[in-house]
Amino acid sequence: MLLSEFTKHIETLTEVNFKKPDGTEIPKHFHITEVGQITKKFIDCGGSIRNENVISMQLWESIDFWHRLEPGKLISIINLSQEKLGIEDNEIEVEYQGNTIGKYGVEFENGTFVLTTKKTDCLASDLCGIPSVETIKETVSSSCTPGGGCC
Repeated sequence: MLLSEFTKHIETLTEVNFKKPDGTEIPKHFHITEVGQITKKFIDCGGSIRNENVISMQLWESIDFWHRLEPGKLISIINLSQEKLGIEDNEIEVEYQGNTIGKYGVEFENGTFVLTTKKTDCLASDLCGIPSVETIKETVSSSCTPGGGCC
């Protein structure tokens, strides 16, 4: 979700709620402790130079059970980060503490922000010779016939 979409959703809310990918609600006393833009410049395994920009939000919960982050306060934090840091309208990545710091995408469903899992991927699979899952399935299904010798 882009930062602009996130902000539009917040403007419709009376309270901000998040859920983990498994559907478990994040306690209502969470804080957004950071909003920033992360720029990553890297080279993939095929030798291509790539740039990635994401808006990073750190979601944290503490023992302050009485604190609630109001939608207006979160919008003011976002506005301040845009003004002071010049952050752009990029995809949001939420950091949240599990066994280690996890990085999640975010979607909006029924008035709640839902953290979504992210996966690694080979960005140069065409150069690395790694076949797609579909190609492997086709090969297996076409060669695994009675008398085909795959079993």
